[in-house]
Amino acid sequence: MPRKKGRFVLCIKSGGYKASLQPRKVYRVLKDTRAESESLLRVIDESGEDYLFPAELFVPIELPAEAVSAFRAEVSSTG
Repeated sequence: MPRKKGRFVLCIKSGGYKASLQPRKVYRVLKDTRAESESLLRVIDESGEDYLFPAELFVPIELPAEAVSAFRAEVSSTG
């Protein structure tokens, strides 16, 4: 199965963001070099909007190409 590099993370703990993040759920990350230099990630959360969260709440993962397409379609349909 082909894999495509994407910017996705697995939430490992919700911290103080229980309404925004669910542990064991995959989230899409948007590029934000400045935020990343501050140990923050710009993540599309449960609201469908992107917000900054501490990077320690996530681990990076690589998804199969088919899964990447599904995430991008979901984000496009909510916006």
